[in-house]
Amino acid sequence: MTSTSNGLAIAAKGLHKAFGEKKVLDGIDLAVPQGTIFSLLGPNGAGKTTAVKILSTLIAADSGELYVGGHDLAAEPQAVRAAIGVTGQFSAVDGLITGEENMLLMADLHHLSRTEGRRTAAELLERFDLTDAAKKPASTYSGGMKRRLDIAMTLVGDPRIIFLDEPTTGLDPRARHNMWGIIRELVSGGVTVFLTTQYLEEADELADRIAVLSDGRLVAEGSADELKRRIPGGHVRIRFTDPTAYQAAAVALREVTRDDESLSLQIPSDGSQRELRSILDWLDSAGVEADELTVHTPDLDDVFFALTGPTAGSAAVPNQSKETVR
Repeated sequence: MTSTSNGLAIAAKGLHKAFGEKKVLDGIDLAVPQGTIFSLLGPNGAGKTTAVKILSTLIAADSGELYVGGHDLAAEPQAVRAAIGVTGQFSAVDGLITGEENMLLMADLHHLSRTEGRRTAAELLERFDLTDAAKKPASTYSGGMKRRLDIAMTLVGDPRIIFLDEPTTGLDPRARHNMWGIIRELVSGGVTVFLTTQYLEEADELADRIAVLSDGRLVAEGSADELKRRIPGGHVRIRFTDPTAYQAAAVALREVTRDDESLSLQIPSDGSQRELRSILDWLDSAGVEADELTVHTPDLDDVFFALTGPTAGSAAVPNQSKETVR
């Protein structure tokens, strides 16, 4: 198996890892195309961080064929390290020195010359809007600033693949959205991002493909929309103010659930354009006009709970997204 011929930045087949008697990763397969965002979801203890540590050469797999950046992980670990950057759950920033000094330290670790190191540090500090704070101790930075500095430090070596292990944990909503913008910018420049997160909205917002990990196994993979379509419960709700129109619609439409008190009808639907057009055509043919039409589709919360079960206690309470047409 190679990852260069088929455009994969990361390729894993039969990845196993156990700690003692506990199987943490039980034969997982991964395929991450170059220049995309791949998100690995799962409850605490599912094996997300272990997968990142293995693919970033921090710990060894028990078995499996693993390629990162076109390099065999077992045979060419140094080549893999040269191609990747890693930002873990906890910031690698040293709070006792300034932001600029943190950047220059990374430049030294990457064996950049003094001139090149200073130029790279200055460019990245400006790119991440940290120039004004560059001379201040990193301990004075906000959580969002520390995260930006952390990623800037990761980019000193110009990696083409970046592992982000829960990069927005603990950030406020504004800082989280700013981080999303940074991640999108990285990918637009051709970088591949391997993202683990417990924020389902984050995966929905960013990822081109999502894999759901539960008890060491991949239980589903696909785009956010593909995963949502696997979960039942989608429906269209039509509300009326005219009782006569409500009765006519109930006769014209098939497989409806009636709510006579609110004069509304609920129809099972996957929310697709085709099904929505069919419902509207039925209403038109019956000469009935609805006052409100709402499309309810399962979201990633529903997917997460359905696929990982009650162990996903740290995830948000599931809900349904809505789009209303008036």
